[in-house]
Amino acid sequence: MSRIGKAPITVPSGVEVSIASGLVTVKGSKGTLTQKVDTDITVSVDNGVVSLTRPTDQKRHRSLHGLYRALIANMVKGVSEGYKTEQELVGVGYRASNKGQLLELSLGYSHNITFELPKEIKVTTTAEKGANPKIIMECADKQLLGLVAAKIRSLRKPEPYKGKGIKFANEVLRRKAGKSAAKK
Repeated sequence: MSRIGKAPITVPSGVEVSIASGLVTVKGSKGTLTQKVDTDITVSVDNGVVSLTRPTDQKRHRSLHGLYRALIANMVKGVSEGYKTEQELVGVGYRASNKGQLLELSLGYSHNITFELPKEIKVTTTAEKGANPKIIMECADKQLLGLVAAKIRSLRKPEPYKGKGIKFANEVLRRKAGKSAAKK
């Protein structure tokens, strides 16, 4: 039995979960999210607890059981608390600024990069003296937030020698030693 799939999801107050023909809809203070669920997996809501069941112990059913339980749990947490990610721009002259949903990045290329964010994501940029510029994004949808954060990071990945690039705030980079001096 899937340990993740077995675990029930407790629905906090202020969050409403509804199921209609394989489509799970979660509404909360931060927004509304929907997820289509495979027809083999049964989703039920009773007394503020969402539970998922599977018909057999086939490998496919076991994997879908845990997958949909995790996706629905992320949706419940997202509409009640929301998700937040912070990214730092490490490098001389690296800057970030935003105007609404347009994020403008200066990453050492010959031109600035303009990145349009989805309307579901709320973005703020900070540039304090003596600290690296930061991009802070908040969203109810964990999948969308992770996708956008990975896309922004891919514009200038941190390099292993000096650590220059876009990194997550809590990310530990694997550093390499540079060239050593010539031996005598």
